[in-house]
Amino acid sequence: MSPITAFKIAIPDDKVKRLKQKLSLTDFPDEVVDADEPWSRGSPLAVVKRLAHYWEREFDWRKAEAVLNESPQYMTKIEVGGFGIYDIHFVHQPSALANAIPLLFVHGWPGSFIEVTKVLPHLVKGGKDFPAFHVVAPSLIDFGFSSASQKKSFNIDQHAEACHKLMLALGYNEYVVQGGDLGYLVARFIALRYGSKHCKAYHINSAAPSAPTATSHPRIFAKANATPLSETEVTGLKRAELFSKEGNGYYREQATKPQTIGYSMTDSPVGLLAWIYEKLHDWSDEYPWTDDEILTWVGIHYFSKAGAAAPSRVYYEMEHRQPTAFVAAQAYTDVPLGVARFSKDLVLLPKLWNHTLGPIVFESEYERGGHFAAWERPDAVVQDLRAMFKEGGGAYNCIAGRSGYKD
Repeated sequence: MSPITAFKIAIPDDKVKRLKQKLSLTDFPDEVVDADEPWSRGSPLAVVKRLAHYWEREFDWRKAEAVLNESPQYMTKIEVGGFGIYDIHFVHQPSALANAIPLLFVHGWPGSFIEVTKVLPHLVKGGKDFPAFHVVAPSLIDFGFSSASQKKSFNIDQHAEACHKLMLALGYNEYVVQGGDLGYLVARFIALRYGSKHCKAYHINSAAPSAPTATSHPRIFAKANATPLSETEVTGLKRAELFSKEGNGYYREQATKPQTIGYSMTDSPVGLLAWIYEKLHDWSDEYPWTDDEILTWVGIHYFSKAGAAAPSRVYYEMEHRQPTAFVAAQAYTDVPLGVARFSKDLVLLPKLWNHTLGPIVFESEYERGGHFAAWERPDAVVQDLRAMFKEGGGAYNCIAGRSGYKD
């Protein structure tokens, strides 16, 4: 087994200096001013200029780095079948409770391992009134401080394999998973590939199930046809339609020509800032992003080991896989499933459709919250996991000897 070594983020001074030099040389475009809908064409010029100025003159990366380094981080090497050996960066915070539940937390895009940091200190607590968790949160390959994939066909399958092997390397032969966005896909692939034997249950947000049919899921199909959509479901479908029409351009670009947009994201820190901040703004539920939060999220991409362009590559692979990753993730698996629904998420399909994914043992619905659930609503994610795995919960004691409670 590859050794596991402690890791601290320490970006070289010359890279930080070069970033500031690049920021000082930025040429900004003009814009068509739309006072009524300033975000309708993308990140507004005034907003990006202000953030770029703050990034260059005032933002303290070393302070942000120190905060990130408060989470215990490690590196190890994981072999992915047919692709080689990769450096995997991850957060690992065991609970003080020995029989806590091993939890794999999988981030999405344009996030990173930072998404776990708000839920981490709460999840490791417990053992009496609610279950405790041993928390593992890797940087997916091509993200953060993990290696670049650099090979054709490195897909969600391989991300799932790497995450699974990391859990085994840490001694967690049986574990549970939480994920949204790309993390949703990785969680689904883990459940489909390693379910029952290793992945004992999982909790997702941003679910993307298929519509039940009379042949694929006759019971669910009949119930869905007989059940009127709720007001929140109708609103969710309208939101999903709007996103498909007006907010999905990034996906088509990254899924078809990721190399082209990669030049901008790699060479231009302001290009990267505008590309990512648009999503942070549009995909959240009026979350009050601070400048430091925005620039820390963007900075992890800018200073990443694989480079700022690398995370986009998985979208190309996902859409050129047969079947595509989203279609493959819609297959049914018997692994117990929990589903959270946040009102301002991007894709909100009828709730009964979720039953096509597997046996649902826990469901929640929140009026507040968007696509970045663990960041916008860490309280909700923690509440869900505690409820799903508590005594009497749908996934209680799913791992023998690791109930999450004191003996």
